[in-house]
Amino acid sequence: MKAQQLWFPKPYSIEIREQELRPLDPGDVLVGSLYSAISAGTEMLVYRGQIPEGIAVDETLDALKDQQTTYPLQYGYATVGCIQKIGKDVDPSMEGKLVFAFQPHASHFISTVDQLVPIPEGIDPMEAVFLANMETAVNLILDGGPRIGEHVVVMGQGIVGLLVSSLLARSPLAGQYALDRIEKRRTYGKQLGVDNTFNPENKADLDQLRLALHRGDSDGGADLVYELTGVPETLNLAIELCGFTGRIVVGSWYGTKSANIHLGGNFHRNRIQIVSSQVSTFAPELTGRWNRSRRFNTAWDMIRTINTEQLITHHIPFASASDAFGLLHESPDDVLQVVLVYEN
Repeated sequence: MKAQQLWFPKPYSIEIREQELRPLDPGDVLVGSLYSAISAGTEMLVYRGQIPEGIAVDETLDALKDQQTTYPLQYGYATVGCIQKIGKDVDPSMEGKLVFAFQPHASHFISTVDQLVPIPEGIDPMEAVFLANMETAVNLILDGGPRIGEHVVVMGQGIVGLLVSSLLARSPLAGQYALDRIEKRRTYGKQLGVDNTFNPENKADLDQLRLALHRGDSDGGADLVYELTGVPETLNLAIELCGFTGRIVVGSWYGTKSANIHLGGNFHRNRIQIVSSQVSTFAPELTGRWNRSRRFNTAWDMIRTINTEQLITHHIPFASASDAFGLLHESPDDVLQVVLVYEN
């Protein structure tokens, strides 16, 4: 069986390579891909050569743990497919099942059943590509712990930012605000329930946000800020917007990017907390009650609740994947979620 696989041979380059797959082991299954989502954050760092070299791409995922961040490499973690063949030790009922996989972009791949997530009834396979990002959004909410009556700011309205905004819209907050320089993303934010959105490059917008946060009052400022832009410098604005003992949850992966962060003034005097949030682990205080299965179930429930399909702006054939990455690189203002579509 031959598979078509997407490879990053070097920065700013995409290749579709044909690879002969090994025979199935007794516990293996062959999955034919239907859709895969491109991450406009992490994957574009790979595309642009902005990843630290010499580390595992993701030690928590079997499909990526042996892959180093040196070119050429495969990447991707949001594939939906159908089990086409099964090994002799696999339950026969698994054949034909729709599954989600944390798997690089490819027309077919071999996996063990325990590395696949069955897609529940009532979930459109096209919307199931959002599982990874929705799981991340759920994790960000858990790590931020938004409380009743708080003022919350989400910086960045890419896919993860929009999903976080949509979840926050279901909380009894005093105010929910979002920042993004791209107007289309701000419009989506309002549609998903954000109270007001602002352009961080517009001084009048920022002044209006400070007013909404009562930034000049002794007890003013944001209680909670999510930094989801992927731009390290944004942390300075997050610190400036925070009130006393405010929390900043950083969900961005900056790759090789860095910036000068001002830790005097507001940060030091206001006892501001900066928390790293990464979906591969749980905060220790949650591990007694939360595990991967519970988080998956919550993410599926949120996909059912939120119309995630509206966030897909482009459906592009897998054979034209190079065009998809070029579009994300050259025209980010016009793109939100790109989904690759396979012939299977």
